Amino acid sequence: MFYQKVLKPILFKFDPEKVHNLIVFLGPFLGKSFVLRKLVALFYKYKGRDISKTIDGLTYRTPFILSAGFDYNGKLLNILPEISFGGVEVGSITARACLGNKKPRLTRLPKSQSIIVNKGLCNDGVDEIIKRLKNYKRRNDFVIGISIARTNDEKASAVEEGVLDYFYSFKRLNEEDVGDYYTLNISCPNSFTGGTFTNPALLSLLLSKISSIKCHKPIYIKMPINLEWPEFDNLLKIIEKFENIKGVVIGNLNKDYNSLDFKIEVPKKFGGGLSGKPCFEISNELIKKTKVTYGNRFTIIGCGGVFSSKDMISKFEAGSDLVALITGMIYNGPGLIKELSNHYATSHEY
Repeated sequence: MFYQKVLKPILFKFDPEKVHNLIVFLGPFLGKSFVLRKLVALFYKYKGRDISKTIDGLTYRTPFILSAGFDYNGKLLNILPEISFGGVEVGSITARACLGNKKPRLTRLPKSQSIIVNKGLCNDGVDEIIKRLKNYKRRNDFVIGISIARTNDEKASAVEEGVLDYFYSFKRLNEEDVGDYYTLNISCPNSFTGGTFTNPALLSLLLSKISSIKCHKPIYIKMPINLEWPEFDNLLKIIEKFENIKGVVIGNLNKDYNSLDFKIEVPKKFGGGLSGKPCFEISNELIKKTKVTYGNRFTIIGCGGVFSSKDMISKFEAGSDLVALITGMIYNGPGLIKELSNHYATSHEY
């Protein structure tokens, strides 16, 4: 209530990227202090019955993950468990540091419950992030995934260089034994290089190269959601062939601006993809079809448009094993994850 009635009206008067930067600045400060962590936990940490889930050998205290795109430099790991997250997907990170696209890179669309995201994979680069994550004191009940994308510059734009770019990040993470699982983000809609590897033949090329590295951790693929089912299924058929790929994240941002309920909110100049509600139905449908077609072959992390307990239930009923979110937390506040956890605890088993 405090967030909705007091804090949100203030924060939403400022540029969303400045607000994000403020949170990323305050998060590590809160996370370093035992007293401040406990104060945050007093209000926002789930304290009910055991709802932990073990997926691909990793145990999540709650089945809710902060999706990639928020903590893209791995700075919030100490505070996220205190607001009921069971895990985080750091990144997307790239082989080289990225400054990102030109500003503005985030635009709120409140009526449509969405954000135009055009960050352009802004991050410190894999080697710097590895240094940061190696200083983190791991917790048994909090899972750290790392989303890997291709560096957002012209140097990595060709197919061969793009494969090597992914390969370098993946290789370095495995060499340093950093992260609990890895997601290959092949579908970022706001990068210089676009979705090259959403082509089945090129995806096969990428996964063959990645598979040459021995990896004992789960690997997932972050999927595009603007493909018709036959095209989407063609990608799944490629992924299915690689036994080391455990699952898929369904899915990424929505590139279809016609799906907005209030198109009048869109500024004259814009770029990138849509988060939040425009992703909800389309991702749910792809999750359902993937589950029906492939059964338990793929772990499914459902992502897109979770703003309420009802939305969360829809994601699990569609076939998700875990649920990832960002935009719902931004609009409804950090208490949303505790609310989802409480409702999950009183609902039937998924």
